[in-house]
Amino acid sequence: MADKQQSFLTYKGKPLVRKGNNIYYGNMSDPFVIFITIGSTHEVHGVNIADKVTVQLLNTDPTINPLDAIVKRTEKNGMWAAVDIASIWLQRALKAE
Repeated sequence: MADKQQSFLTYKGKPLVRKGNNIYYGNMSDPFVIFITIGSTHEVHGVNIADKVTVQLLNTDPTINPLDAIVKRTEKNGMWAAVDIASIWLQRALKAE
């Protein structure tokens, strides 16, 4: 059986993987990844829109304590503001490595 290459939605060249209200942004093989949690939504014309969104920059080193893996954390109003800061944080963290 041939191996299937799984493709993900990407933003600025990094994969976005969603499961429910949680989104991972970045490659898990990189030293850092972004974890986004949608805290609340509201409905506009029958579509749920994110209100409160938590963004965390995580260190992917499996040897450190999960609580110590959180490098930065913020809450934003709306998905656009959350993804915008997530992209900036991830780019800077990976550039510093």
